[in-house]
Amino acid sequence: MIGSIAGRRLYLCTPDRPDLEHFVDACLRGGVDVVQLRDKALDARPLLRRATALRRVCADHGAPFILNDRPDLALEAGADGVHVGQDDAPPALARRILGPDAIVGLSTHSSDDLADALGEPVDYLSAGPVEPTATKPGRPGTGEEYLTEASTRSPLPVFVTGGVRPERVPALAAAGARHFVVVRWLTEADDPESAARALRRAVDAALAEPQR
Repeated sequence: MIGSIAGRRLYLCTPDRPDLEHFVDACLRGGVDVVQLRDKALDARPLLRRATALRRVCADHGAPFILNDRPDLALEAGADGVHVGQDDAPPALARRILGPDAIVGLSTHSSDDLADALGEPVDYLSAGPVEPTATKPGRPGTGEEYLTEASTRSPLPVFVTGGVRPERVPALAAAGARHFVVVRWLTEADDPESAARALRRAVDAALAEPQR
């Protein structure tokens, strides 16, 4: 297992794709330091194969590999952890399956979600999506107010989701974000390594600025 997620800043969440290993390797070279495989369409066995392959890519870069939703498959693939949503396997079950050293993350979208999450055996939370996103069809954006609330109230690392791209990073950082989840900025990029590098520069620059 690769250690704590607390110092990680740029978290790629990606579906399966034909060039998955090459794509993720490029993103890691560009500055991504956590990777989650999230694909609701894959059946268990192909998802396990893809997760096992991706875990090896991430290990080569010293980056945690997280599998979405399936703690059982995360265990079998040797993943560093699992990320669950409000309607997925309970975090306590994920913790029992994966053990005390695994990384367990939980999505939150509201003050009520946050209150409940703070009593769960998790290592980090996500907050958002700050703005509507195609990866969560039908879910309205939470706005930056919820990001500020989550970042202020949570003793755990909070990763902001929704519309993370270089030009948005300064405002998100001003609202309290210190950890960022990226999807489309990288999954739709013609040159993922360069796109990751540009986003990582924006994150590092924003976090180097004194926050009011």
